[in-house]
Amino acid sequence: MKKIFTKGRIALIVIFSVLIIDQVIKIWIKTHMYWHESIRVTDWFYIYFTENNGMAFGMEIVGKLFLTSFRIVAVILIGWYLYKIIRKGFKTGYIICISLILTGALGNIIDSVFYGVVFNESTHSQIATFMPAEGGYSTWLYGKVVDMFYFPIIETNWPSWMPFVGGEHFVFFSPIFNFADASISCGIIALLLFYSRYLNESTHSLGESKKKDTAHEK
Repeated sequence: MKKIFTKGRIALIVIFSVLIIDQVIKIWIKTHMYWHESIRVTDWFYIYFTENNGMAFGMEIVGKLFLTSFRIVAVILIGWYLYKIIRKGFKTGYIICISLILTGALGNIIDSVFYGVVFNESTHSQIATFMPAEGGYSTWLYGKVVDMFYFPIIETNWPSWMPFVGGEHFVFFSPIFNFADASISCGIIALLLFYSRYLNESTHSLGESKKKDTAHEK
């Protein structure tokens, strides 16, 4: 019981810490910067305020309502999975990885669900305010996700002799992301690097456990 409690407490610490940091950064950016305003930190790192309706790193593939609903369902499933692996006493590092992925998804859900109601529009000439008297810029579930981290590590032009892209401008790394996106990415990368085999074993273990529980109920 003590071991399970310790692992559960670690998961909660990760979840609350990442979530608080993510939201503090987003709220500060939203209420202190104009839309597309940029703060140069170094030649390869900028704080660049932008917003997106889509997935991580500013990608927009499917409709907003579908994406928000999908995120909510995904968080519920990941939360259930996290609860199960804590109860089973899985490795602490593995639990931390799942907690990072869960919290990253939850952080962006908060933007999508609430930000359209609690903030007014951010523009080139207007800094958003919290709980404006005239109401928010959108409705529930239609808020925009706040992004701010921009790392143009390499910025150049493709050689003119290259087919299709010759002479065009090239930036690496061009996506703009937030702390929640970074949390998801770190959790997934760590899983693939250190726990890929354990992931398969844990999935099989939970599957067998579910079968036993079902057989026992019968």
